Order: sequence, then C-alpha cells, then structure tokens
Amino acid sequence: IPGYGDSPPVEMVVTAQGRRTFLDHVLQELGMQRPVLISPSMSGRFALPFLLAHGDRLAGFVPIAPVGTKDYTAEQYRGVQTPTLILYGDRDTRLAPQALQNLQHLPEHRVAVLPGAGHACYLDKPEDFHRALLGFLRQLK
Repeated sequence: IPGYGDSPPVEMVVTAQGRRTFLDHVLQELGMQRPVLISPSMSGRFALPFLLAHGDRLAGFVPIAPVGTKDYTAEQYRGVQTPTLILYGDRDTRLAPQALQNLQHLPEHRVAVLPGAGHACYLDKPEDFHRALLGFLRQLK
C-alpha cells in the first residue's frame, strides 16, 4: 500500500478520492475486467472508496476486517449491489466486529468466520481461508 511501511509517500493517496483513483489506475493498467477485490486491513482505505463509487465494475468483494468502514453510512453501503463475502477471524475482537457492524448493510453480503484465527486470518488459518474464498468465488456469476 503506497505510503505505508517502507513504501514512499504518494501525494495522490492522501484523500479517499485519490485512493479510489489510484486503485482504478492499477486495475486499468493490469487490464482487469470485473475482478474480485480482496481487501484485508489497511487496504480498506483504497477498496472501500472504490467499492462505493465503482462496485458495479467488480464481480465480487471480500473485505477481511478492513479499516475505514466507519467512514461511510449505512445508506451508502445499501446502495452497493456487489456480491460480498465478509471474512474474518473470531479472535480479531477489535477491528472485525466494527467492520461487520458497518459492512452488514451491504445488501448482497454473506459472512464467514474463521474459528481460532486473528486479524490476519488468511495467515492463521490458510486452509479455512481458501475454502471460504473458493466457495464464494464459485457462487459468482
């Protein structure tokens, strides 16, 4: 994620609109047509603005306890028709419940909870994570 960790700061990603535009450019450069966007943790700052503005360009959305869910209203989430798998570990007691509380307003969502997994549930329980993800992907049109 630009501006996090050891990556250099990028002026464009200071605002939600800039982060949405950045992600849009990445997807265009990769030539992706209706991808499934998987968004763990800090990437929510990029994925959520994109989802709310361009959710119709995604085949699916998989938020994994993303940050920034409280920045949007229930009404904004209700306007998104993108099939969504809300995925998290049951040991993530800080960010996951907040994300679930906000993201449950997405009309086309379902929830998968990974028992015994923390915030990085895909690292803690990779087989369970992949099973849930593949099950969701198979359901998409």
